Amino acid sequence: MYPKLIENLIEKLTKLPGIGRRSAERIVYWMLAQDAQDVKALAESIQQLKEGLRFCKQCNHLSEQELCLVCSDSNRDRKIICIVESPKDLLAIERTGSYRGLYYVLLGNISPADGRGPDDLNLPKLISRIQDEGIAEAVIATDPDAEGEMTALYLGKELKKLGVRVSRIGLGIPVGSAVEYVDISTLTMSINSRRLVDF
Repeated sequence: MYPKLIENLIEKLTKLPGIGRRSAERIVYWMLAQDAQDVKALAESIQQLKEGLRFCKQCNHLSEQELCLVCSDSNRDRKIICIVESPKDLLAIERTGSYRGLYYVLLGNISPADGRGPDDLNLPKLISRIQDEGIAEAVIATDPDAEGEMTALYLGKELKKLGVRVSRIGLGIPVGSAVEYVDISTLTMSINSRRLVDF
């Protein structure tokens, strides 16, 4: 039987992904063994994370400023935009080093079972960005699962109306997997072998 302070923290930690009760207990004991200043700094970092981050006003990626590091990088190819479901997908593609264009983060996908439709994707922002910035190619990099494919199909049809070249990430990503979990070499091959799609 733990004191209430320990039990409360264990309960909170088990809400984290991949953390069960045993892992939460280990984390609590680790914290108890640390210097008070180190634990305080950890708590402050978590608080600052929540308070200091926002969505980039152009692409919806996580940022500390109005524009994220990608959008504010003048060395990016500004004629190509890669459309992903989440900031984690953007970071996975960035780790490959094989893509130097811009991004648009949908912050979700089309999933009728979960009550999410096309209106939840904030497409007017994407469409106006493509038109205003003279984007020539849109690379759709949604997950190759049912929701990601449904989202890609809808996006492709809408983006074709704008007269831009629309491509889909290619070989290597197994159906049903998620972009964020694909290894770097497979994701690099997938970006480099993207194919034009006809919606």
